[in-house]
Amino acid sequence: MSNNALTGRVAVVTGAGRGGRGIGRGIAVALAAAGADVVITARTNISDAEAVAAECIALGVKAMAVVADIVDEASVEALFKTTMESFGRVDILVNNAGITRDTLLLRMSVDQWDSVIDANLKGAFLCSRAASKIMLRQKSGRIVNIAW
Repeated sequence: MSNNALTGRVAVVTGAGRGGRGIGRGIAVALAAAGADVVITARTNISDAEAVAAECIALGVKAMAVVADIVDEASVEALFKTTMESFGRVDILVNNAGITRDTLLLRMSVDQWDSVIDANLKGAFLCSRAASKIMLRQKSGRIVNIAW
């Protein structure tokens, strides 16, 4: 059961839909274990995100999985709108989503570079901006950025 340190708080964790394989899953479960309700995002694999949400729910909190493409402004806005409709607040944002395109610089295409920059920087910007609007109205909130 929860140690209640974060009871009543709502956390959004991007890139947490990789089932048992990702850092985001561990973050989401740890937040749930501390009592936070959790929104788990995934760009494509909603079934893995739903499994992480179920793991969080088993810890006695509310959780849900949301498909969100963090490099798309409309998708990010929809993510935070859904979160507010479901939970009424956002207290914690963990910008965990990110990608790598491991290759030698000389072999990296501009498209590969752009996809890394979009996922790792633009996505964090869009999510932070959307969360900040909510957090400013609440007069509280925390944003955690994971660097890839």
